Amino acid sequence: MRIFVTGASGWIGAATVDELLAAGHEVTGLARSDASAAALRAKGVHVRRGDLDDLASIRAGAEAAEAVIHLANKHDWSNPAASAAAERAAVQTIGDALAGTGRPFLFASGVAGLTQGRPATEDDPSPFHGPDSPRGGSENLALEFVGRGVHAVSLRFAPTVHGTGDHGFIAIIAAVARGKGVSGYPGDGTSRWAAVHRSDAARLVALGLAKAPAGACLHAVAEDGIPTRDIAVDRHLLRHGPRGDQHRDTRASGLDPRRPDSHRGHRRGCVLGAHAGVRDVGMGAFRAWRQQGEQVPRPRHALGLGGGDAHPS
Repeated sequence: MRIFVTGASGWIGAATVDELLAAGHEVTGLARSDASAAALRAKGVHVRRGDLDDLASIRAGAEAAEAVIHLANKHDWSNPAASAAAERAAVQTIGDALAGTGRPFLFASGVAGLTQGRPATEDDPSPFHGPDSPRGGSENLALEFVGRGVHAVSLRFAPTVHGTGDHGFIAIIAAVARGKGVSGYPGDGTSRWAAVHRSDAARLVALGLAKAPAGACLHAVAEDGIPTRDIAVDRHLLRHGPRGDQHRDTRASGLDPRRPDSHRGHRRGCVLGAHAGVRDVGMGAFRAWRQQGEQVPRPRHALGLGGGDAHPS
């Protein structure tokens, strides 16, 4: 199958491209830099130059493909409105290009904020609608295209996608904790944080392309509820960091979630979960794979909490 992938050289995208190539697909990746283009070509991937603001290139890539996997996102935390607007515009462009074709359109979404007070499942609809909502309400926008003849599938990734060499949110939190000597967690630390290994997330994308029905929401989650206190006190994370460097002792401390700066040395917003208050970010893991008769992969705990790859994202 000819597949157009945005974010093809990104953290999840690069692993997804490897899965697609291994399955015999012909992949074209959107590349915004010379370095990204070179990395894709080295794998045998066709390159289409452009970025999320180049809607003409995105449309052309979608029209020429038999399936589209949209994984790119600006992730500009200094201007989330711009990131949301770009995400919504890209989804609208791809959906319009595929309308009436019946072709697959898999797109990245998230699990955070889906429900309050309980783990979210794949049956829970996204509460985010409209351009001013998180990610520009792109999940609901994309799923509307099912009624216009598009095989749309939501890929809801855990907030932490971990693996060797990652540099995401938890890695930033760990660096702050090691630098300040205090690792904070909200409240009593019983709120939970979901995670998935990068290779498992990529495998889910490939399986979703092959088997997921139109309108499905797939949860890329393996560790469906790690208590934030366990993350904060993990000694591998605090003493060694993502790459095994030695660090001085760091102690864990519960903080008032209403005041992320309530402990001296913490920067506002750098306490795990405090930006969202005390709540679970846990959900059912890989239910869609079980429904399709696939073997669920062995959970590989993030942050060195249970073996496997101990490099946090």
